[in-house]
Amino acid sequence: MHPARPVPHKAMKILLPDKCRRDAGPGPVTVEALLSELGFDPIEVIVSRNGMLVTEDAVVGNDDEIRIIRIAHGG
Repeated sequence: MHPARPVPHKAMKILLPDKCRRDAGPGPVTVEALLSELGFDPIEVIVSRNGMLVTEDAVVGNDDEIRIIRIAHGG
């Protein structure tokens, strides 16, 4: 009998506003917690998960592709 191999965790793929890519742990985590961990103010960005806009209370993780988009505001 062979020893059990560890199952690799899938990581979230994150595309930051400056076009840099980053991997994050497998989650699950709320969008709000993820933004906080990455140092983003939720008021200044919108987030998409796998191409669909999500709210701060959405849960992301595993092999999700997350895109953080900075909102341009002003007058």
